[in-house]
Amino acid sequence: MVQDQIRARGVKDERVLRAMGRVPRHAFVPPDLIPYAYADEPLPIGEGQTISQPYIVAYMTEVLELKGGERVLEIGTGSGYQAAVLADMEAEVYTVEVVGSLSSRAQDTLAGLGFGRVHFLVGDGSLGWADEAPFDRIIVTAAASGIPGALRGQLRDGGRMVLPLGTLCQELVLVERRGNAFTQSRLLSVRFVPLISVH
Repeated sequence: MVQDQIRARGVKDERVLRAMGRVPRHAFVPPDLIPYAYADEPLPIGEGQTISQPYIVAYMTEVLELKGGERVLEIGTGSGYQAAVLADMEAEVYTVEVVGSLSSRAQDTLAGLGFGRVHFLVGDGSLGWADEAPFDRIIVTAAASGIPGALRGQLRDGGRMVLPLGTLCQELVLVERRGNAFTQSRLLSVRFVPLISVH
């Protein structure tokens, strides 16, 4: 998976590659899908949600430019796989999931694998996690039509946020903050489940 699906497509950050090799992806998929856990595709995890394609997980993680010790807000816990990759890279992860059953399952999975450094909240991801803000990095794993204002406000000066934007046609976007200015860069076309929010 790491060599053929991720490194071969241009992901170069060795810390990302090592984390993708260490985190057991099969532990985060339903039992009947374990034979497909390392396939080059997203997989359903229940409640209308998916675990992202391995390459996309690695690519989005690389875009964050983690060095270790960053406070990372993840919107869309899902299976917990992305949170595990971030935690393996020594980030302090704050992950928000709107579906309570998915959050509980992810907590059990991560605890069973011995992953610390992950904090869970059940709630509307578009509102972020105000009590723990600001964050050095924000990663959103569901598509919104625009960048939620709350997430902009919770990104630390000098921080980076990566998220998919759009409805039928989606693009992965990098947002960087410098003071009160935000720059936005288009990265690649993607397909994610929609962000469920009060908006």
